[in-house]
Amino acid sequence: MQKLKIYLKKRPSLSLKIHFYQGGPMRFSIFTLVLVISLFSTTGIYAQEILQWRGADRSGIYHETGLLKSWDAAGPAVLWEATGIGNGYGSPIITSKGIFVNGEIDTVCYLFSLDIAGKIKWKTEIGREWVLNYPGARTTPTLDGNMVYTSAGMGAIACIDASTGQKKWAIDMVSDLHGQIPRFGYSESILTDGNLMYCMPGGADTNVVALNKLTGKIEWICKGNSAIPAYCSPWLTKLPSKTILVNFSKSSLLGIDAKTGELLWRHAQQGDGDCQVNTPYFENGYIYYMAGNGNGAVKLQLSEDGNQITEIWKNQACDNLTGAFIKVDNYLYTSGYEIRNWKTLDATTGQKLDSLKFDRGSILYADGMLYLYNEKGQIGLCKPAGPKMELVSQFKLTRGTKAHYSHPVICNKIFYVRRGTSLIAFDIKAK
Repeated sequence: MQKLKIYLKKRPSLSLKIHFYQGGPMRFSIFTLVLVISLFSTTGIYAQEILQWRGADRSGIYHETGLLKSWDAAGPAVLWEATGIGNGYGSPIITSKGIFVNGEIDTVCYLFSLDIAGKIKWKTEIGREWVLNYPGARTTPTLDGNMVYTSAGMGAIACIDASTGQKKWAIDMVSDLHGQIPRFGYSESILTDGNLMYCMPGGADTNVVALNKLTGKIEWICKGNSAIPAYCSPWLTKLPSKTILVNFSKSSLLGIDAKTGELLWRHAQQGDGDCQVNTPYFENGYIYYMAGNGNGAVKLQLSEDGNQITEIWKNQACDNLTGAFIKVDNYLYTSGYEIRNWKTLDATTGQKLDSLKFDRGSILYADGMLYLYNEKGQIGLCKPAGPKMELVSQFKLTRGTKAHYSHPVICNKIFYVRRGTSLIAFDIKAK
């Protein structure tokens, strides 16, 4: 509290409002309890958990085994389809406390809690959702302990009890942190680490902010480069000497000391666009990213102390906007944007090695296979063979509503796909 008072005295124009909510009893039927216990004991559904955006470390790599290596023409068997979860593109998280996903209903963003059979248990209002263009919830919740952290397209952030659905605290990135809403709405999936929760309001003085995850109070503020946010969900790079928060503003990739908020370095973006969407990836001293607006695919070397970056290569012809990328061994797999196919890049040189005719979309990896979900609604199972991508199976997703923009999730041999107001669960366990 003293840190906040000092900060506000220096910047009297900034006001902060934290809204606390009282808890209440959780109600459930004996039948529901027996059903849940039965499902847990017979399926082991929560042997693994997906607690945040794109898996355990936000890489899109899911550490599963025993999955199907090919599908029938109709695709894997459908276990269930959950409807009524509101409109959106955000992925679900699959946890021992239930399935959580955001959805928009009548311009309002809600957090939905589902049981392991896809039945809605409760929903909690987060705040106003973005509905001006590409309307619908665009973020993925994060579970940390017994709390779910999530946000809405117009700037609301909430901490919600995972068991009861009751808010513990809430804050608004626009009215409370003087943020600037990007032209497609806030799209950052919340990241937590230790006692901190990170967000990018995009304000001139409050560009990136760390909050106490238990109270919502400010721990540090980084001015960054005072640019509005892009649409990227951040990554934590953990070095022996420090942990670095890596995320995009509209004009730069930023490296920030995750403990203190000190800006360590920035990698400028060219052009005036804001289509930096894909979460960066760090491995063996190198940061990889792919961004729109002519920036392309980039490899940066990070110094041992984390204080400097050096550009190793840039491939501007690799113009992936929103579908992410996967690194397997020394290869990067991703889709194009203008030329709507898939390509393989050499991670050492950035050179394109191969391409696959399959419409652009999102990608993830599990058990030696790439899963492609394209904007035409086709879902493909692809075997990466060095530079080659062999399309083994594909089917057309006909369930759900509206556009095919989401990033699927794999957990405990189930393939989850969000499409509009539906969440579909496919059985991909090897028989």
